[in-house]
Amino acid sequence: MIPAMTAVAVRSHRRRGSSWRGPAGGSAVALRWGRFAVMGGVAVLILLAGVWGSWGVAQHVMLTKGREQGTVAVARCDGEWCAGRYAPVSAGSTARSRVVIAESVAVRVGGTYAVVLKPGTDEAVRSGPAGVLFAWVPLGGALLLASVVVAGGLGRVRAGWVLAGSGVALLTAAFVAI
Repeated sequence: MIPAMTAVAVRSHRRRGSSWRGPAGGSAVALRWGRFAVMGGVAVLILLAGVWGSWGVAQHVMLTKGREQGTVAVARCDGEWCAGRYAPVSAGSTARSRVVIAESVAVRVGGTYAVVLKPGTDEAVRSGPAGVLFAWVPLGGALLLASVVVAGGLGRVRAGWVLAGSGVALLTAAFVAI
């Protein structure tokens, strides 16, 4: 055996088992914690943005008590909006000759859709399971984006897979429901 190899092997073995971090030990720990804090903050910010983007529509779809509920028979689509006659279903709701609903992949001329009216407007949003899932689509995208940050930036691969799986499940459910 060559004496230099034994010294290197023993020295490297001792370094792994000891708490000695070398001249940059403290700054390496600070950088590691700094990266953890920044990436954690970015992931939380992405998720909050997804919730914020979803809540604008989701609040009307999920909290329907006291809101006008009914159906819209779509008569015309123009750019980003479709319009049609509103027929009330809930008590206290009045029929309207024209309400608008955001045109999406699932809104077609001639179709009738269950909707909830936004208070004080003639704007309708889809209701029911399809409407709830469609309202939370921005959160599904945020979950997918945050999964990359959590897995790559934080090194938490399992948590990243959980976030990605949740996002894919939400987006798939919304696609199937609509």
